[in-house]
Amino acid sequence: MMIVIEKILTAEEVSLFRQQLADAPWLDGKQTAMGMAASVKNNHQADANDDVVRQLANKLLAQFGHNPKIVSAALPHKIFPPCFNRYGISEEYGFHVDAAVMRIPGTNEVLRSDMSMTTFLSEPDEYDGGELIIATEFGEQQIKLPAGYAVLYPSSSLHKVTAVTRGERVAAITWMQSMVADGSLRQNLYQLDQTIQTLISQGNTDRSELDNLHNVYHNLIRQFTQL
Repeated sequence: MMIVIEKILTAEEVSLFRQQLADAPWLDGKQTAMGMAASVKNNHQADANDDVVRQLANKLLAQFGHNPKIVSAALPHKIFPPCFNRYGISEEYGFHVDAAVMRIPGTNEVLRSDMSMTTFLSEPDEYDGGELIIATEFGEQQIKLPAGYAVLYPSSSLHKVTAVTRGERVAAITWMQSMVADGSLRQNLYQLDQTIQTLISQGNTDRSELDNLHNVYHNLIRQFTQL
């Protein structure tokens, strides 16, 4: 399941993020990669210990927690603080799978990575290459979204970022542990919730039928939630 999240950040917010990240300290991305991923990672990552970078991460994290589509699709229990990455010319990140378990910085908590999310901070016409490629059962899916948009996808997916050949690609990445571990069930719950929201917006469905659907949805959440 891949889901596009529209306009997490406004154009003004994207501009502010970019301005502040331009002055932030950047580290070799290999320092944050684990296992086999380190051998195929060639980018830069903003220093997560920098105060400005931490503030930007917290601002973005707050947006995630209040976005209805993210909540519906991921049913997040824990969210890893967003990390900002930058790809210049010839930089790329080869095919890899995200680590299954991650330690949340500054805590003793660990997070099981169920869903990954990339939030784009560069406009598509600012750079060539730099596509996010996600391998699925239907073939490789290529993703390059407007600044302020994001894509949510299973962390178990093999994925890569192609080499940038012009300009610079800036994005934020994060991982989420869902309250519902089973991906197929999570997808069904998302589709059910989206159907309910569509029926509500159309305004021509009997209230008792909507109540019944809500009852089914929330009882399934109760049955399968793992906290």
